Amino acid sequence: MTSEVEQPAVVAEALGYEQARDELIEVVRRLEAGGTTLEESLALWERGEELAKVCRRWLDGARARLDAALAEEAGADDEDADR
Repeated sequence: MTSEVEQPAVVAEALGYEQARDELIEVVRRLEAGGTTLEESLALWERGEELAKVCRRWLDGARARLDAALAEEAGADDEDADR
């Protein structure tokens, strides 16, 4: 019997931020609720770790894009001030 948490990491990498976040919330809910075997709990934990990494990469990418946009804007402001 396979559970929904026994998905390969490749699938997690393909998730968008919101999908990974929502699944991570569900993993945490299931872990907090208890009632799972040790094996199921470990699988949930591992899935949660992978989902957290996916979310972190999305957030880091968003931060880099914001920083680049702000730096570009600051550069444009500096050029306008030099004119």
